[in-house]
Amino acid sequence: MSELTKKSCQPCRKGAAALKGEAIIGLLRQLADWEVVNEHHLSKEFRFPDFVTALAFLNKVGEIAEHEGHHPDLHLSWGRVAVEIWTHKVGGLTESDFVLAAKIDELPAS
Repeated sequence: MSELTKKSCQPCRKGAAALKGEAIIGLLRQLADWEVVNEHHLSKEFRFPDFVTALAFLNKVGEIAEHEGHHPDLHLSWGRVAVEIWTHKVGGLTESDFVLAAKIDELPAS
């Protein structure tokens, strides 16, 4: 379990800046198989044996997102859920994005 899962997503403060460089790398090390794209967003694809299992996973991600008040972009297709996370307000990554990703990683994969 990542230390990030013990935290909660926090609303951005006025004037907050997106994370860059080493700040991103340090947080990324606490996640399993997430990719940082252009220092802008986190991305990960989850694979499943069928559509129903993928949909159930997507709904669990939705429940976490609602609880945390931080909502990822979710893409559902047969046997696959792709997740993209970033903080729209700052146009990039914040610690909350990594917190949400860590909590998603705790979900059972099936």
